[in-house]
Amino acid sequence: MAAKRAERLVNLVIALLSTRQYVTAARIRATVPGYEADDGSDRADEAFKRMFERDKAELREMGVPLETGRTSVFDTEDGYRIARADYELPEIHLTGEEAAAVGLAVRLWESAQLAGAAQSALVKLKAAGVDVDTSRSLPIHPRLDRGEAAFEPCYAAARDRRQLEFDYRRPDEDSAVRRQVQPWGVVAWHGRWYLVGFDLDRQADRVFRLSRVAGTPKAVGPAGAFEPPADLDLTAVVAGQAAGEEHLVLVHARPGTAVGLRRRATSLGPTPDGAEDRLQLRTTEPWALADELAAYGSDVVVEAPTEMRDAVIARLTRLAALGEKS
Repeated sequence: MAAKRAERLVNLVIALLSTRQYVTAARIRATVPGYEADDGSDRADEAFKRMFERDKAELREMGVPLETGRTSVFDTEDGYRIARADYELPEIHLTGEEAAAVGLAVRLWESAQLAGAAQSALVKLKAAGVDVDTSRSLPIHPRLDRGEAAFEPCYAAARDRRQLEFDYRRPDEDSAVRRQVQPWGVVAWHGRWYLVGFDLDRQADRVFRLSRVAGTPKAVGPAGAFEPPADLDLTAVVAGQAAGEEHLVLVHARPGTAVGLRRRATSLGPTPDGAEDRLQLRTTEPWALADELAAYGSDVVVEAPTEMRDAVIARLTRLAALGEKS
């Protein structure tokens, strides 16, 4: 199901679930985001009717108890509502993995892009005189996903199929580089958010970690400018590119130091002189590990490979230069 359609259906369910009254199709059209605006033309009316009929049929196919009726004898046309008693689920018991999946969905829902539209629909219904019972509605509080500032603009651009421009800082680069991307979607993988899309400058599929986006991404150009691959699996793309090649890194650590590093390292015993401990680390993100190793200062020294040793030295050298300037 397309993202726009899914959002519209969710907003429709929330609006109809939050009122005891029957809401007419005309009122739904005016309040629920995603429907064809009423510009007085026959074309717009036909487009709305087709879309609304498809949405009603889909909700009923999914088991949503959509009722048709009239609130009073004075009403001139039928309206729609969802009976909460018939809609509510019995007690649900989730496994650990299922609960984690639900938690991820909640994080996505809490983004202002989704919750804000639904909240706006309820406000419009109230303004039109429809009795909206806030105690019956879902607890929606529009706010940004606090984990990533770039989440909302990236998600919106992917949903609307608009080209996206942003500055992206790789861990092995000193400054951010401007990227022009056709965004296909945003997905969480191993506790991080990623943008998947087609890099127009490099003419290749790319994965971007949102935490490395500098500033606010900007959507440019018209909506519907491109289409993602039909068989796209966002998680599989991220797993394939983010996993990368595994690197083995050997370090020396002073006894009693680098506790966080030791938790995921393999101990190789003491060095020949017994003064330090030898640790082996595995990583698919060598530049991120270089940042971490540099943070330990003189407590940790890289033994191999040479590339990692040089990367850590370069970071420490830059830090020392910044200290001298200050």
